[in-house]
Amino acid sequence: MILYLDTSALVKRYFREPFSEEIVSRWGSAAHLVTSFVAYAETMAALHRKKREANVAEDLFRRIAEQFHEDWQAFVRVEVNGGLEPYIHGVFERHALRGFDAIHLASALLIRERLPRDLVFACFDAGLHRAARGEGLETFPGQADLHGYVQELNLRTPDESTALIRGDRDRR
Repeated sequence: MILYLDTSALVKRYFREPFSEEIVSRWGSAAHLVTSFVAYAETMAALHRKKREANVAEDLFRRIAEQFHEDWQAFVRVEVNGGLEPYIHGVFERHALRGFDAIHLASALLIRERLPRDLVFACFDAGLHRAARGEGLETFPGQADLHGYVQELNLRTPDESTALIRGDRDRR
């Protein structure tokens, strides 16, 4: 299986959140991990945001960032260049997405075309998830699970939505 992770799925490897265990399990069983180059900047931004919001200790944050840098080397990274342009254009013609979401979906479509094997598109953004399903991609989580996840997030307070860091969970 090829596992494409957008940033909302990728960060679940580093923070305990709903579906984190499932992402880690799929990560471990995937033949290839794929994402767009934009996921690097998005993930670093998400890690820093979580550090600020959860008052994460500097040493723990450094370990998480180092693990991400190490993991990043294992990814097949889709470059954002002229070859991706027609895929991006097509995505915008068919779906109302934000820029980076369109890049993620276009990247997955390019991978599906070039590596015609089982591809699972993991994301936790409702609009991107819907667009990926509309393109015929197998998605994780399933539509019903994603709907429940989004509803749960809408009911949380800001403090509750900041999860425990995965590497620190056994010490609590």
